[in-house]
Amino acid sequence: MLLTEITAGQLRVETLTSSDALADLGGSWNALAGDVTFRRWEWLETWWRHYCREGMELFVLAVRDGDGELVGLAPWYIDRSARAGRVVRFLGSGEICSDYLTLLTARHCGPAVARRVATWLADEGADHWDLIELEGVAANDETLETLAVALKAKGHTLHRRERVGAWRVELPDSWADYTSRLSKSRRWKVKTVEKRYFDCGRTVCKSVGNEDELPRGLAILRDLHQRRRASLGDPGCFASARFDRFLTEVARRFLALGELRLHWIELDGRPVAAQIDFISGGTYYHYQSGIAPDANADMPGWLIQIASLKGAIDDGLHAYDFLRGDEPYKASWRAKRQPLIELRVVGRHPAARIRHRAWLAGVRVKGWLREAAARAQCWKTRQSSRGSNETEKRTTVES
Repeated sequence: MLLTEITAGQLRVETLTSSDALADLGGSWNALAGDVTFRRWEWLETWWRHYCREGMELFVLAVRDGDGELVGLAPWYIDRSARAGRVVRFLGSGEICSDYLTLLTARHCGPAVARRVATWLADEGADHWDLIELEGVAANDETLETLAVALKAKGHTLHRRERVGAWRVELPDSWADYTSRLSKSRRWKVKTVEKRYFDCGRTVCKSVGNEDELPRGLAILRDLHQRRRASLGDPGCFASARFDRFLTEVARRFLALGELRLHWIELDGRPVAAQIDFISGGTYYHYQSGIAPDANADMPGWLIQIASLKGAIDDGLHAYDFLRGDEPYKASWRAKRQPLIELRVVGRHPAARIRHRAWLAGVRVKGWLREAAARAQCWKTRQSSRGSNETEKRTTVES
């Protein structure tokens, strides 16, 4: 059967609810996942083993054509709670921040798979779930849009809201071409940093090249990240034991695949900055970092950013993705914002609709509180500014 001839009616859906079934998918899963690290079996299967807890169950939907070939996967689980009911989420959700998650489909099968999954969720699978809550979704994801529209047509309530964006740089063929795109002031600063730190040999970039070196690289990253976050009054990612264990294992697995980049900057022999990143399909995904807070005068953030961007270009990669987070520095490196959304589909059960209305009310209250806080801060700022102006006027008159 030609893939271009497949329609939703020719597809069947089966649910995979055991870890053994998940483990058996490996290669066929990755054949559908494409070139995004966070969709791969190694990433999501590792997440499930480290983050599965009481109240969670696998809810992976496998879609097969008439010949039994796997043409689609919904990489989901169900999280049960008294407050929210049975919530369908992506594997990889939560604190590890997996971006660009989606329905995994064979080429040309996206619309048909999405419509078939929607029909199954609305009919045969309707009693399995109360809410579908999908985060980290690209706003232009056509497959998930097809799923959402099809479920809305079947009487489900649909709610979208934009969240923080991801930021991506399309890379040229050379470092010189890239730096020529930067603002004049940033280009000058990059050249100054290169001359002052890299060219004279004070700064060396070191990388993990094999599994024996992995523990040291992770220890450096963990130490620098936690020290930096502590200086900002934040617990840091590695305060979560689950995150630490997850990242340690997933780093090992992607290192074996040749898709891990764990490197650090040594300044005068001392580690001052580190990053762990992933490479897939010509894209460099910048995942997590850390810098020594006592080395701020030597701009460790600049050192590691220059090294990683330059390394990505030297390796012939075509894109550098900063992932989610609207930090201003990303735009200064000429990254473009990619909107991410949260997609919620409400079950047709009365209880599910009641919970959704309560959730909407909570969202509105939070919005009002944020607006009130912003207005209060604005008023406080104006009053402070007015007082300063009055003091300045009196001082001028008295003089």
